[in-house]
Amino acid sequence: MIYLLFKLRPDLVKRLGFYAWENVIFRATIALLTAFVLTIWMGPKFIRILKAWKIGDRPDIFRPDLNASLQRKTDTPTMGGVIIVLAIVISTLLWANIKNFYIVMAIFTTIWLAVLGAHDDWLKLTRKDSRSRQWLFGWEKLVFQIALGVIIATFAYAYGQRNPVTHQLTLPFYSGEIYLNVAWFAILTVVVMTGTSNAVNLTDGMDGLSSGCMAIAAFAFMVLALIAGTDMMVNGRTVAYYLRMPYIPTADELAIFCAAILGACVGFLWFNCFPAQVFMGDTGSLPLGGAIGYVAVIIRQEFMLLIIGGVFVMEAVSVMMQVGYFKFTGGKRIFRCAPIHYHFHLGGWTETQTVTRFWLIGAILAALALAIVKLR
Repeated sequence: MIYLLFKLRPDLVKRLGFYAWENVIFRATIALLTAFVLTIWMGPKFIRILKAWKIGDRPDIFRPDLNASLQRKTDTPTMGGVIIVLAIVISTLLWANIKNFYIVMAIFTTIWLAVLGAHDDWLKLTRKDSRSRQWLFGWEKLVFQIALGVIIATFAYAYGQRNPVTHQLTLPFYSGEIYLNVAWFAILTVVVMTGTSNAVNLTDGMDGLSSGCMAIAAFAFMVLALIAGTDMMVNGRTVAYYLRMPYIPTADELAIFCAAILGACVGFLWFNCFPAQVFMGDTGSLPLGGAIGYVAVIIRQEFMLLIIGGVFVMEAVSVMMQVGYFKFTGGKRIFRCAPIHYHFHLGGWTETQTVTRFWLIGAILAALALAIVKLR
């Protein structure tokens, strides 16, 4: 909105002598700060509301030894993802070009998954029946996640018809060109967005774990979005050309969206660090994962997401391995408990040690991914 205000009022810009508003890096920085301040400001108010409504977590991991250590989390307010989503959306609307197609779809993705997550959180915290603690079955959430992926893929593919590189598959260490038809593009989009959304959801099990790892991933994708979408030329070529990345015009606006995610997650950590005053719940984890998956799809860095989001991948894979092995062997386990952060916790790591070490792994993987961009 502020971007459009200056766009529509060149006289105001000239009078103020304020031309920095055109610069994406400047607006991304301000969006980060805006989201952080909004989260810090809204946090105490929402926590009081959640406590008044008795929207508290009830940990139940089906492991007596683990549940004993989780008792302190009982009745801690959850659905704190509302704070994150509001900060992201407001900050993006203020500082990004809201007429930009990629920004519109990013906000659409965030709100869609936030509503889905909030619905699941609200029902499982306020309803009790024989269906179990998870009110929405996995397949029910999956239907809405797949539907979103199909919608995003359809519009993104059509929007990129004039620029074939938007349909290009980008692989680490490979600078060749692999183009996808609409069917494969849709399948890849659904897998990436749905998989990332659920992976972040699985990671959200310890104080500050998912919000800290997501902040790291958002920073990395902010950099990648700037590279992919900037029209800055070097010797007549775009920066993306020199780094062998697909050039996606105007996709650099997504750097503002990623900056808002970064600011909101860091602000949320103020309340979510050990011992947590609030949890994000599905209301926060589903949209955060889906949003970062969406950015990866748009800038054609789906496989880079596997590296940057390595912690999320590790968490999701550990669950799939545990469940598969348990069923195949009739009750045996690979890990002490899954997701894998519980495995290390039961092995003797404190919760703070586990979270900090996973943050370090996430930071190393993000740095590795940015280095790989140059190696391509």
